Amino acid sequence: MGASEREQRSEARRKALLQAAADVFFEQGYVATSIDAIIERTGGSKRNIYSEFGSKQGLFIALVMANADAALSTLPEADGCDLCATLTTFGQHLIDVYMSPTVIGIYRIAVTEAHRFPELAKAFHDQGPGRTITGLADVLDQARRRGDIRVDDGRRLAEHFVSLIRGDLHLQVVLGLRPPPTPDEAREAVASAVRLFLVGVRARDG
Repeated sequence: MGASEREQRSEARRKALLQAAADVFFEQGYVATSIDAIIERTGGSKRNIYSEFGSKQGLFIALVMANADAALSTLPEADGCDLCATLTTFGQHLIDVYMSPTVIGIYRIAVTEAHRFPELAKAFHDQGPGRTITGLADVLDQARRRGDIRVDDGRRLAEHFVSLIRGDLHLQVVLGLRPPPTPDEAREAVASAVRLFLVGVRARDG
């Protein structure tokens, strides 16, 4: 077996493990979930899981980071492109990630366990939403340097944009008041957020 094939198998194994962990976390709750229960879904050994993730919390944070990576995946491709197109592509990808069953489940667990496990809540924020905002802030700072927008604080603007994308729609889905938006609803929500955001940050002559 070549190195490339081993890497592919290892990555596939990691994805399967994270998905199994997500399923068990959502079904049993964070506290009740055991490494043994996850192994029952995927096989393997405790030794390998502890070696790669360190702990149950490490496994949960790896799940958070994998979804943050998915949310950020469009930004490097969009660097230097038209800001409206960049934000639209990123916003569409972001809303798809936020409304996915996995991320809705992660969000519910983080909120539910925040009081008992504040370190888990902090790690969730820092490695999930925090990383997403930092990545977008870098793009907005680049746009400022190009003269595309007026901005003093790229991170604050990134927070505003992400809030526009989530909006009340995300809260309704988290609370189970409605299903995730349809593709048409998601596109409309993103287009509206981008239009509103750009009105406030576009550089103006004079």
